[in-house]
Amino acid sequence: MVGRLTRRGDVLALVQAGGQGSRMDVLTRERAKPVLPYGGSHRLIDFTMSSLAYAGLVDVWVSVEYQVASIDDYLSGGRPWSLDRNRGGFRRMVPQTGSGPATEDAFAHGNADLLLRLSRDLIHFGAPTVLVSSADHVFAADLASTIERHIDSGADATVLTSEVTKREASSNVVVLTGRGGKATGVEVKPSRPSSGTVATEIFVYQTEPLLEALFELRRELMHERDPEDDPDDSGLGDFGEHLLPRLISGGTVRTEPLPGYWRDLGRPGAYLDGHRDLLAGKVDVFGHEGYPIISHWDDQPAARLRAGCHVEDSLVSAGADVAGTVVGSVLGPGVVVEAGAHVEDSVLWADVRVERGARVTTTVSDDRAVFSRDCVVGEVPTTRVARDEEVTLVGRDSVVGRAQRVAAGARLEPGTT
Repeated sequence: MVGRLTRRGDVLALVQAGGQGSRMDVLTRERAKPVLPYGGSHRLIDFTMSSLAYAGLVDVWVSVEYQVASIDDYLSGGRPWSLDRNRGGFRRMVPQTGSGPATEDAFAHGNADLLLRLSRDLIHFGAPTVLVSSADHVFAADLASTIERHIDSGADATVLTSEVTKREASSNVVVLTGRGGKATGVEVKPSRPSSGTVATEIFVYQTEPLLEALFELRRELMHERDPEDDPDDSGLGDFGEHLLPRLISGGTVRTEPLPGYWRDLGRPGAYLDGHRDLLAGKVDVFGHEGYPIISHWDDQPAARLRAGCHVEDSLVSAGADVAGTVVGSVLGPGVVVEAGAHVEDSVLWADVRVERGARVTTTVSDDRAVFSRDCVVGEVPTTRVARDEEVTLVGRDSVVGRAQRVAAGARLEPGTT
């Protein structure tokens, strides 16, 4: 198995890490969504990159478009995942202009549209199999076995799926299946989903039928174009809109359940719930022996818990200094919680400071924010499942003044004072 996968050029992995992540609002104003922290010591893209590395794949392309500088340093040319090779390995893919038709140039208008824009590169590379994954979800998978089963099946595509609640399914693409796990249709962010079986945004494609579908759809959608439409937009959008339905109707698409935990953390409520799951012991992705989720954090000294502090059911990262109360929360590297401060049901990123008497509840805070003395930010939510509108988001380098109150669900832009 390993021998087949590790031959250069047999399988190409493409990580789609270029989306703007607008649903995360102020937290993605100045960074790409795939480098959002998770669990204090990881980034979202770690889960995809680590799974690819352990699958033995030697050709990994990472497509970056939005806030490229924010992700470039972290990727470090693929070094953290041992992908910095003289031949093959890590390749950074960026938008190009002037090299082909308008619908194959510049920025993508969705993850299926991105595949069209990379079609010339896919043809030139020549791998018969392409694995495509997003970079904003938490999971761990044996992708080597998945690829082998896909190749042996002869299917045009394999979609990895996960079971979620119907409420969560309404924010995803539901995959309808028939006998033998064959995909029969999709529902894109349905208000009333037929089931909780959703696409995890991990796909394995046969390259030839994938490219045929992309080119056919471009021709068809071009004739449906409104004269006022953006001439650079192919109309393909995301994979659930046209690409996956076309492959299902014109060929064979198989589904395969993704074992273990999976969650898309691209919304504020889902992001907070993903951390609640971690604290509740529901996230099993870190427990695989010999299969660590590889990260690339700056070195920090050990965390310090001072006399009189109270830390309950929480994660405290390296470099943190806690003298106050922390309940059901995740503290990133270098976070300071002073004596008399209270942090609950929150995720604080690197170097946040919570001063004496401040109270921070159901909040996600970006790096270097300051919660000044006696301020009150957020409040206990009304439901068990986090709603986007109840999660307070605080942008990078923001300062909440002394004794100020910030309502639940507020959005503070980076640098707010």
